[in-house]
Amino acid sequence: MSTPRRHTRVRTIATATVAALVTLALPGCTAASDEARARGPADSSTAPATTAARPAEAAPTPTPTPSPTYPLSTAPRTIPAVQEHVPARGPGWKPTPDARVVVAPDDTAALSDEAKLLAGELRIGYGESTAPRAGDVQLSLDAGAAGGPESYTLDVKDGRVRINGPDQAGVFYGTRTLKQAVKSGGSAPEGTVRDAPAKPQRGLNLDIARKYYSPDWIEDRLREMADLKLNQLGLHFSDDQAFRIQSDTHPEIVSTPHLTKAQVREINALASRLHITVVPEIDSPGHLGAVLRAHPDLQLRDTQGRAVKGAVDISNPASAKLVDELLREYIPLFPGRAWHLGADEYQALVYRDPQASFPQLARAAQQRYGPSARVQDLATGWLNDRAAVVRPSGKALKAWNDGFFAGGVTSAAKDIQVEYWTGKENGARPPLEYLREGRKLVNLNDEYLYYVLGEPNQFTYPTGKRIYEQWTPLVLRGTTPVPASYGPQILGGRLAVWSDLAGAQTQAQVAAGIQTPLAALSQKVWDARTPQLPWADFKALADRL
Repeated sequence: MSTPRRHTRVRTIATATVAALVTLALPGCTAASDEARARGPADSSTAPATTAARPAEAAPTPTPTPSPTYPLSTAPRTIPAVQEHVPARGPGWKPTPDARVVVAPDDTAALSDEAKLLAGELRIGYGESTAPRAGDVQLSLDAGAAGGPESYTLDVKDGRVRINGPDQAGVFYGTRTLKQAVKSGGSAPEGTVRDAPAKPQRGLNLDIARKYYSPDWIEDRLREMADLKLNQLGLHFSDDQAFRIQSDTHPEIVSTPHLTKAQVREINALASRLHITVVPEIDSPGHLGAVLRAHPDLQLRDTQGRAVKGAVDISNPASAKLVDELLREYIPLFPGRAWHLGADEYQALVYRDPQASFPQLARAAQQRYGPSARVQDLATGWLNDRAAVVRPSGKALKAWNDGFFAGGVTSAAKDIQVEYWTGKENGARPPLEYLREGRKLVNLNDEYLYYVLGEPNQFTYPTGKRIYEQWTPLVLRGTTPVPASYGPQILGGRLAVWSDLAGAQTQAQVAAGIQTPLAALSQKVWDARTPQLPWADFKALADRL
């Protein structure tokens, strides 16, 4: 007899519980109840009987369901830091299984590479669409957008992300910001990022002549650079120790191991997709030891018959012929819009009296430029002649600062950018002299930005902390900045890896050693302001990213 009573009691409790839950649920703002209220009295027959039976004036006032509240967002944590973030309230954006990176059909040809790369990195879909869905990331081009080259706007709103820029590079950098924001914080914060670089040239210089680096290693550095919004890879592939790229015109000068032209094309193709320009360098008239081993007749010798290390005899027309053949061979191999002519450390000019030590050079200088010309004028003429070979390709021209001389009867062409690396070499001039001439400079200050394997000649491996806290693009020589008024003439900077003692580090050790300095450099060439993060926080962020 007790069992039926227990069942009856259970049913009574259950009925009461359900009734109570229904009563508690009625004030809620479900889609159905909102729709019924919107239809008004004419649709009252569809309302529940308990509601319809009540007089209209007795209808309960619905309790509003509050929207979620969010604090104002903060800027995404990225390297380099974004220039501007307009905060907003909202949940931000994070990848979901249904999310896509979408591009409008009109922008597909230009942005599909950027979109597919980001989709793969975030592990979401890719599609072409003019109508993004909730959760999507939309990439778009707008040639009229404010901000200049490489700029972008990143909007996070209503569960969507839109990245827009005036050029492909800008949109690409917006995807790097989104990728880093998700990596560092789990989501991209609500609000708007407006961002653009302070300097147009930002990158890494790599000496592959004295140490061979595999194509895979180089491509890994390109990917690392791209995430840091760096856009130049200098490739120094000819020096006294080796010549590291396959040659069809002069195969006798090529060292083993070396990069094949097919490998170089793959490196250039990846760099192009990542908006990085590969800047090749065949250094001359010095640093040509590998070439001279196969062509000893071009070797420069002093009056005592002693060979001058790495130097070709620039009075011999055959020297120019060989170098120009190499330049013409490699110009089409590198489609980027810049070329490095070298011109540093021509050892004839280290002699106390170059005219007396190299009478053949002195005679050639006077024959070309007049009786007051000196050997330095012949070296300047060499630089200008090589520039004339490359200039028709439309590439921007570069040369090391110690290849520019003062007080001669001729001077280097004004369109050659000065790659300023040293104030220590014989005859090297302070940076203000170049700036006052109106020349444009790129900063490779050997005090901060030279990573020299084995640390010879009192070099020490640069640290990210020192670059981050002390260096700016204005610090061209030593530790003293030039006046800020010259800032527009300084085009940017690169960290330089030189392989003087090639066996001192493995490829993996070099990659690890330059990681933090490269991150610090990227911050200082992207944003001219004093960094907001203390070094310890920046380093922790770099490690996390």
